[in-house]
Amino acid sequence: MAQRIGNITLLVRDYDEAIAYYTGVLGFQLLEDTDQGNGKRWVVVSPADAGNTGLLLAQAVTDEQRASIGRQAGGRVFLFLHTEDFEADYARYKAAGVQFLEEPRYETYGSVVVFADCFGNKWDLLQLK
Repeated sequence: MAQRIGNITLLVRDYDEAIAYYTGVLGFQLLEDTDQGNGKRWVVVSPADAGNTGLLLAQAVTDEQRASIGRQAGGRVFLFLHTEDFEADYARYKAAGVQFLEEPRYETYGSVVVFADCFGNKWDLLQLK
């Protein structure tokens, strides 16, 4: 039986702020934005050519959820964005104002740099060898 991860939920402060960041700054595609009533939306973004896996942007509605925004991995890198052109993506993101938490590293496994999205989630931008 074949299995795959469809979506990964990412808590956000505001749907529109999240859409603007992920599509406008990181260059992701908006795959779906469906109103579900009562202020709730089904919003999915994904990098181009990401297959069937997307980020389900979930607007936090409780104090507990709001406290978890940007901390869903307890301060560790939460998401890994693989690229085929590390230098170009790094330069594009830097020009777009992405907050990098370190200088790029060139490890035995590939090129990597940690950045934080607009909510504080840590990501690895990574090109494997």
